[in-house]
Amino acid sequence: MGNADLRALASLREVPFEEVSGVVAVDAHNWLYRYLTTTVKFTRDEAYTTSDGEEVANLVGLVQGLPKFFEHDLDPVFVFDGGVTELKDDEVAARREQREKAEEKLAEARERGDAVQAARLEARTQRLTPVIQETSRELLRLLDVPVVEAPAEGEAQASFMARRGDADYVGSEDYDTLLFGAPFTLRQLTSKGDPELMDLDATLEELDVTWEQLVDIAILCGTDFNEGVKGVGPKTALKAVKEHGDLFAVLDARDLHIDFADRVRELFLDPPVTDEYDFDTDYDPRMAEAREFVVDEWEVDEAEVERGFERIEEALVQTGLDRWT
Repeated sequence: MGNADLRALASLREVPFEEVSGVVAVDAHNWLYRYLTTTVKFTRDEAYTTSDGEEVANLVGLVQGLPKFFEHDLDPVFVFDGGVTELKDDEVAARREQREKAEEKLAEARERGDAVQAARLEARTQRLTPVIQETSRELLRLLDVPVVEAPAEGEAQASFMARRGDADYVGSEDYDTLLFGAPFTLRQLTSKGDPELMDLDATLEELDVTWEQLVDIAILCGTDFNEGVKGVGPKTALKAVKEHGDLFAVLDARDLHIDFADRVRELFLDPPVTDEYDFDTDYDPRMAEAREFVVDEWEVDEAEVERGFERIEEALVQTGLDRWT
């Protein structure tokens, strides 16, 4: 969801890469979408479009984005979404409607020859198609990067893995990893420069609330799973929850109603997740096969990915040497 309201409450600080290391459970859909839109916006579409018209900009994004992990002693584990909860249907429908409107504007921009506007709109119309999902998984497999399949929300599964100690961080741009209980989230992993660290315990301490109360605050503001209370922002929600104790006491005291409030709360505090996963980070990438898969099989312009492959190879060789010293 992102829930930008949480940024006003979260404990965030920029950290140099030298201060972070270990396993990052990456919210795969969130990470891929950001690289997908960036690639589409700044790369010639011929560079990632096959002869039969299939767009696989995700492969460019993966090859260009993975080195950032390996070069900074971070081991990615990509966690893919499973089924979408029924409470998220409205959000999915809203996003589909926004994409359809953007597609209409894109066609108009192309008709009038507005290349700049068309480039912007092309990024907004991107979605993770079945081909994009399948080719992303296959490239990760060839590069020996672990993949975990979530039963539902990928960021919920990634947060669960971090809470169990199987990952040191969750990698996501969304703020609701806080609501799913991720101890530490690394943001801006798809951006230039150092990452931003979001700290759950520090957030709770600074606000003087519990994890459950933080979830209640978010529900009052609105999440992917529910409409918030009109006119209630993060500061008002924080004050109300601290005054009354929890979400339901606030609703009772103020004669308010939020549809499915109890189910939304449960989705954050006890989401569908699995502990049936196993992975290691002793990489043994099949670089030649990965290059062939991207360049030959999916017809991606070699110039767009060669330096990324070189960086992956160089970083993994160095990582292997470091682990043996």
